[in-house]
Amino acid sequence: MNQMTEIKPLTRKDFESDQDVRWCPGCGDYALLAQVQKLLPTLGIPREHFAFISGIGCSSRFPYYMETYGMHSIHGRAPAIASGLKLARPELSVWVVSGDGDSLAIGGNHFIHAMRRNIGLKIILLNNRIYGLTKGQYSPTSEFGKKTKTTPLGSIDRPFSPVSVALGAGATFVARTVDSDHPHLLDTLRRAAEHPGTAFVEVLQNCIVFNDGAYNALADKETRDDARLLLRDGQPMRFGKDGTKGIRMRGFEPEVVTVGEGGVTEADLAVHDESAANGGLAFFLSQFAAPLPVPLGVFRAVEAPVYEQLSTGLADDARAKRGQGTLEKLFNSGDTWTID
Repeated sequence: MNQMTEIKPLTRKDFESDQDVRWCPGCGDYALLAQVQKLLPTLGIPREHFAFISGIGCSSRFPYYMETYGMHSIHGRAPAIASGLKLARPELSVWVVSGDGDSLAIGGNHFIHAMRRNIGLKIILLNNRIYGLTKGQYSPTSEFGKKTKTTPLGSIDRPFSPVSVALGAGATFVARTVDSDHPHLLDTLRRAAEHPGTAFVEVLQNCIVFNDGAYNALADKETRDDARLLLRDGQPMRFGKDGTKGIRMRGFEPEVVTVGEGGVTEADLAVHDESAANGGLAFFLSQFAAPLPVPLGVFRAVEAPVYEQLSTGLADDARAKRGQGTLEKLFNSGDTWTID
């Protein structure tokens, strides 16, 4: 009589590889690694159905530390490689882990086309506003005026907003979180994992060596409530220690107001709508700059046709009309030439 083998539920340890983690002590990448390893066992997906693809950079060492399939690929090309894998094996849960330099500089073209295609990838961009692996050069997200080894007099480039780039490319799920808030990070990653199509998450991440303190205002308990705006779908945009501050619109101009002062009530505040079809509100929020708070959470989450499903449909239609193809028929079809 055959005995059925009991299938044990996965745990975080099942996703921890035997590789030594080689990030600097205190790096924000550790927080992402811990939360991803905590999340995956809860998704109900077999471990062999996960794949992590990365490019080049500190964050791109991520696949070594995951006990899953994965690939440490080439600079900026992780979305292209991950797209090919997802098309070939649509049943897999394919994740891309990248950095602000990897995705928004040399990889910018691959990044935006992954967004517009809405292929089922989960793309995590760790944004520390600096090139860490190559020792502290300014990156596409470095602040205007940033002094680095390659901009000793200060950068004159205007920085990208990764969220704005993703939204501008038509991404159907766009979110932002921060490495220091582990519950928010985990919840945001869960939302991304459950989204069909491309899910993009920007993680504001501290580089303790080359850009330490870039996000102190968002991490410090004394300042974070006033520095960040937690986006909640269908809820007024309130922030501050007691939730007394809010965002009110004056035409197309946002302003910070205090509820209860000057006749301001909650009804005067802007309301977040992550499912707005045109994405205008999401893009508007992605452009917030000081003295406005930094929006964190899901900017946009909408449904749209998923690329790998469309691709599979095309293949099925072709087989239905022409039958199952073979390489031999393909090689000998159409015009041929004989080369002496």
